[in-house]
Amino acid sequence: MLKIHNNLTKRKEKFTPIEPGKARMYVCGMTVYDYCHLGHARVLVVFDVVYRYLQKCGYEVTYVRNITDIDDKIINRANENGEDITDLTQRFIQAMQEDAAALNVLPPSKEPRATRHIQEILDMVQKLIDRGYAYEAGNGDVYYAVSQFEGYGKLSGKALEDLRAGARVEVAEGKRDPLDFALWKAAKPGEPAWESPWGEGRPGWHIECSAMSTCCLGNHFDLHGGGADLQFPHHENEIAQSEGATGEKFVNYWMHNGFVRINEEKMSKSLGNFFTIREILERYRAEEIRYFILTSQYRSPLNYDDEHLDNARAALTRFYTALRGLPDAAPAGGEDFRKRFMAAMDDDFNTPEALAALFDLAREINRVRDQDETQAAGLAAELRALGDLLGILQSDPDAYLRGEGDADGLSDEQINELIEQRIAAKVDKNWSEADRIRDQLQQAGIVLEDGAGGTSWRRG
Repeated sequence: MLKIHNNLTKRKEKFTPIEPGKARMYVCGMTVYDYCHLGHARVLVVFDVVYRYLQKCGYEVTYVRNITDIDDKIINRANENGEDITDLTQRFIQAMQEDAAALNVLPPSKEPRATRHIQEILDMVQKLIDRGYAYEAGNGDVYYAVSQFEGYGKLSGKALEDLRAGARVEVAEGKRDPLDFALWKAAKPGEPAWESPWGEGRPGWHIECSAMSTCCLGNHFDLHGGGADLQFPHHENEIAQSEGATGEKFVNYWMHNGFVRINEEKMSKSLGNFFTIREILERYRAEEIRYFILTSQYRSPLNYDDEHLDNARAALTRFYTALRGLPDAAPAGGEDFRKRFMAAMDDDFNTPEALAALFDLAREINRVRDQDETQAAGLAAELRALGDLLGILQSDPDAYLRGEGDADGLSDEQINELIEQRIAAKVDKNWSEADRIRDQLQQAGIVLEDGAGGTSWRRG
């Protein structure tokens, strides 16, 4: 029985979809004006695991992850670059999709872009005006009247009076209340603009997600996810807009992944500790990054440092070493490990506990492999099948362990040739030569593993 921590109620609840056998999920995606960073990687991986597991549980899943391709940051970056906005956004959409594919993130069912849903946005703004939840400011802007929505603050737990106490009235914007937020922004010179009943302009950020999610999934759907930084005001505003416009409950379950920290400090450009996925991929493999993200339960903070990435590399090496050299087989004999794994995932997607079950399964493979290869192969197939639910352990073991590229100038062919020379030296009882070759390989970062089936190697 899958239980999810629902941030709307602040407790774990049994997942019961609106429509039996089907699950509808929306996740706030990227604002495409720069390369994806580690925080984006966490969102991508966390909700990819949710998507995979819901499918494993037998649900027909419609997973929508939007693209924000018009907002202030995009406009500013395009102006800085002297670049057309469409060219800028398309370039970073492609980069985002490449990064997601590298991390073995499955494509969502739908990936709507804000600029392709302008009519739905206009329709929703008009509904909010008609229902008394929004007003024209007189300068072409349209604002949401927060005080008109009775449930405002129910997701974040923030009270209107407390929010107003820390707010400043922006008189020039024509707001009636400092908490009101823009649904439609009047056009400024040189900015992209669309025709509307209130004059040329462009949508506010919050209304984009309300329009895209309800368009793709209906007025009321099962699950909405995103980073913890979006809980307020973005997701709070989404609820106010969507429920104000439709008169229906918006979402049943709200999930937010925790912040990413760098060496125990919050990741930020101002601190100079801001890493893109591509920068990290220069030093670590994509599967190592994905594994590292899974070592923390999704709601907890994730602390990035080299030691944690090195630990991820070592852990994957242990898994692939257990899988290495075994024949293909159907999953068999791992029922107890599977039960532990599934119980962990049913408990609000507890990936650290799920990984612990996989480690014990790998130990069992190592224990039985010399006694019963058939049994070990069945357990290895179970390990791969469970790993697939987390998006890991699908590479060829030899390919993973041998890594990519050369080690101190040694190609795979040269390494294999040196190993053959070492074997020949041992046959001739030339132990000093065998040791010399071993030491040469060791200095090049090559770890030799002698076993009954011969000598295998991996990059250390």
